[in-house]
Amino acid sequence: MKIIVAERIRELMKEENLTQVALANKIGVKQNTISAWLLEKKEPSIRSLWLLADYFNIDVDYLIGRKDY
Repeated sequence: MKIIVAERIRELMKEENLTQVALANKIGVKQNTISAWLLEKKEPSIRSLWLLADYFNIDVDYLIGRKDY
């Protein structure tokens, strides 16, 4: 199974018109962390996935590509 976290985060940011800085501030991480996720240099930790899911009001399974909406 291919994990498509970067693609999903990018899509959600676009829907909400969020910059990397804005998203970082909203979920309490650094902007360079968001950048690393989007460039697929790093994957979000479980905690970060929870923060993203809570912020965007979605399921973690959607973020990692196990579900579609």
